[in-house]
Amino acid sequence: MVYQDLNSFKLPPNFRGRNAFTVQLWWLVQSVLFKTSPQFLYGWRNFLLRLFGAKIGKKVIIRPSVKVTYPWKLSIGDYSWIGDDVALYTLGNIEIGDNVVISQRSYLCTGSHDYLQEDFPIYQKPIKICDQVWIATDVFIAPGITIEEGSVIAARSSVFKNIPSNKICAGSPVKIIRERIRE
Repeated sequence: MVYQDLNSFKLPPNFRGRNAFTVQLWWLVQSVLFKTSPQFLYGWRNFLLRLFGAKIGKKVIIRPSVKVTYPWKLSIGDYSWIGDDVALYTLGNIEIGDNVVISQRSYLCTGSHDYLQEDFPIYQKPIKICDQVWIATDVFIAPGITIEEGSVIAARSSVFKNIPSNKICAGSPVKIIRERIRE
């Protein structure tokens, strides 16, 4: 029985959203100019992302070790922070709201493969992180997930379902622990 025949895999038309030259140019710019920039040059990294089509809000802090697959599929609101070694795997769109913190080593994954089909087709589903969310360290967020306003995802959690507003969540898979209430 053949579970997957990678020889029959085909990338869907315009899957990357730009031509091969632009994709390779971004990866070169990311490796040479983005990744090697000094920590305090947040404006420079925001400029580079905007140059390649990302929508970046005011006073966004993005660390030099952040990896963005396709910046033209990325939107980040005002005053948000993206921590060290965060992977924004933008096969699909990632929309990050205002005042969001995505802590170090977190992985937002908008794409995967259909393992039930022999040609192992790739797909993408958008991720939306609403305003005032905190994604703590080393969190995995699966394709198609929305995390509503004000929620917190605890360290080392894996998110495979949508999260409602103002919840504190933890675990793998993530579970709602309690309400986020400001005292």
